[in-house]
Amino acid sequence: MYEHILFPTDGSDGAAAALAHARNLAETHDATLHIMTVIDTSSPHIGMTTAGPEGATTGMVAEEHDESEPGMVGEEHNVESSLQERAQAIVEAAADEVDTVDTITTVERGPPHSAILDYANENDIDLIVMGTHGRTGIERYLLGSVAEKVVRTSNVPVLTARLGDDTT
Repeated sequence: MYEHILFPTDGSDGAAAALAHARNLAETHDATLHIMTVIDTSSPHIGMTTAGPEGATTGMVAEEHDESEPGMVGEEHNVESSLQERAQAIVEAAADEVDTVDTITTVERGPPHSAILDYANENDIDLIVMGTHGRTGIERYLLGSVAEKVVRTSNVPVLTARLGDDTT
């Protein structure tokens, strides 16, 4: 029934709660488990700034910028590689936990819900298994929910697992 299962993860405890479900389904159906994380390009990077009118700057930057300078300004150039390294570590850690099934790992970029749906469509995904943080009320309203957006707009079934769900 399922040949390709997508497990999007942000490395959180909520995502980890869904990993056991994804592994069990992949084992049961002899499916390939696609493990992905998304570098959210829809959010501005902290510390990334641009010059304003007449050379003025916004945010916390030095007047003269040298790539070798330590601290916040000098590390701006390493933000992308740091995000990529952290994202790669997240998918590799998840893949290590499910070594009983075939896995494909990937790091995508973009708004998370869009990247998940695009990947699912482009890779013939049969099922998406993802965790939720279990937020309610104003916190959910203010922070939004990637899982909720995926559930509402996906063309394939989506299984969600909340942190604390029994995964045995």
